[in-house]
Amino acid sequence: MTGVSLGLRTGSYGSLQLIQNGNYSQVPVLVRRPSKTLLYNPRDKERGCLYICRHLGRGKVAMLLMILCGFFIFVFGCFTLYKGGNITNDIENRRSYGITHETIDIDGTIKKKLKDISISRPLTLINRHKNSYNLKGKKGSSSTAGHPCDKFAFPPPPPDNKRRTGPRPCPVCYIPVEQAIASMPVSPSESPVLRTLTYAHNENMFPREPEGGSDFGGYPSLEERDASFDIKETMKVHCGFVKGSRPGRQTGFDFDEEDLLELDQYHDIIVASAIFGNYDVLQQPRNISKQAKKNIPFYMFIDKETEIYMRNASILDSSRRIGLWRIIVVRNIPYADSRRNGKIPKLLLHRIFPNIRYSIWIDGKLELVADPYLILERFLWRPNATFAISRHYRRFDVFVEAEANKAAGKYENASIDRQVQFYQYHDGLTHYSRAKLPITSDVPEGCVIIREHIPITNLFTCLWFNEVDRFTSRDQLSFSTVRDKIMAKVDWSINMFLDCERRNFVIQAYHRDVMENRPPPSPPVVVIRRPNPPVSYTTHKPPMKKNPRHGRGDRKSGSRRHRKVVDNVVMNQILF
Repeated sequence: MTGVSLGLRTGSYGSLQLIQNGNYSQVPVLVRRPSKTLLYNPRDKERGCLYICRHLGRGKVAMLLMILCGFFIFVFGCFTLYKGGNITNDIENRRSYGITHETIDIDGTIKKKLKDISISRPLTLINRHKNSYNLKGKKGSSSTAGHPCDKFAFPPPPPDNKRRTGPRPCPVCYIPVEQAIASMPVSPSESPVLRTLTYAHNENMFPREPEGGSDFGGYPSLEERDASFDIKETMKVHCGFVKGSRPGRQTGFDFDEEDLLELDQYHDIIVASAIFGNYDVLQQPRNISKQAKKNIPFYMFIDKETEIYMRNASILDSSRRIGLWRIIVVRNIPYADSRRNGKIPKLLLHRIFPNIRYSIWIDGKLELVADPYLILERFLWRPNATFAISRHYRRFDVFVEAEANKAAGKYENASIDRQVQFYQYHDGLTHYSRAKLPITSDVPEGCVIIREHIPITNLFTCLWFNEVDRFTSRDQLSFSTVRDKIMAKVDWSINMFLDCERRNFVIQAYHRDVMENRPPPSPPVVVIRRPNPPVSYTTHKPPMKKNPRHGRGDRKSGSRRHRKVVDNVVMNQILF
């Protein structure tokens, strides 16, 4: 029998004979060829690593690695949600208030479970509500009903648009107007510690310090300023309107007697705005419900200069109404700076309107496009807050905000530096950091203020106005100092919601000077096409040589040559 290898790697053809003779000790070790179907082979892995290391320095592999890294960065960025500004994710994911769920019985009993236990907030405000959402069931039975917006989540950010690079609005979950009205608290919120707040009158009517304020503010001393942050049950502070018998009468920032009677009326909710120095174009609110038009007055404060412009433009007549706005003319404005005059109704509405519960302030350049009931329900009643303001869409540090104000020429640079240095060395102002969480920003976008008029919020706006009166009119610089000093004394906080949410219910327009100085739109370009000259055609055409097809440009030029040849032939026939 002839020996064969049978596919065995033995190196000898006599191995089979040795086996047949029984001599097993001399048979070499048989090694089977490794199968190609194995899923894992260590030698292949080693060869792959050597191949990668050998070619790592080559241009193609390096370029491939760079493309892979860029792809991973792009995918990671796509999963990052827009949260209203250039703030880190740790800051963005924390709210000024904890996310809560309410268990509501048919009898109106509310059991509140705090989901974020890291945020301490009194739970007494929740007892103000007697109404529930979508509450069904018979008498004596209980059911658990959540808010209709509990499952609402922000959608992913819109795609990049080179034509629209600035901040954009984001969706806000509103409930029907009827439900929003039903959710209004039946009683005022409890003011922590502070119960009675009165105001200085005809005191310290002369400046005693270089940065002492004005006649309208009463020149509070530095000791009086510091003492006003010591929250007690009964307090008396400076809060503008120091002269005269009452706010609006011989105090500077005065009103007509007819307007004073209007301002003394009781209202649950008002909407207020102001235009001074003819600085803005009046914007009419839109999407206002019938209930709001009936129950919520809209007040617009203007000065003499703005009144003259409106009357000359036939916008304002004897009725003193422009659309939904009730116009109130202010006499004897106390400041030469129109922007500083605008801070009086913005921060001291509780002094101008002594008998209201809630107010929504919007700057004169803004157009309100959502119902006031929906705004109050979303930003005050739903989170059980008493003061709400949006944070800046980009900046959240006071020092950065100060530099931005100087770069934009918003105020004198030396005055801004003095104010920030005073807060830094006298009040301990520091840069914003994660240590301030759950506070998400130190810089507000102060063009919208939503608040309930209770002693603690009235005190906050009084002290905030005193800083504007003492230092610069840039209220973003003094906001966090007043807020933090009050929060250090009492258990109270501010709902600083996202700026993209603010842009959902107000539309921002340009100031009047910007709109009037904008170049007019260029007239449309009219293209006049001349008709082609008439061409005479004959029935007898000489044979033309076909040219091969070329590009688009060649075909176009060839057609011109063809038309010229035809014209020449026709002319020759006519002449001869």
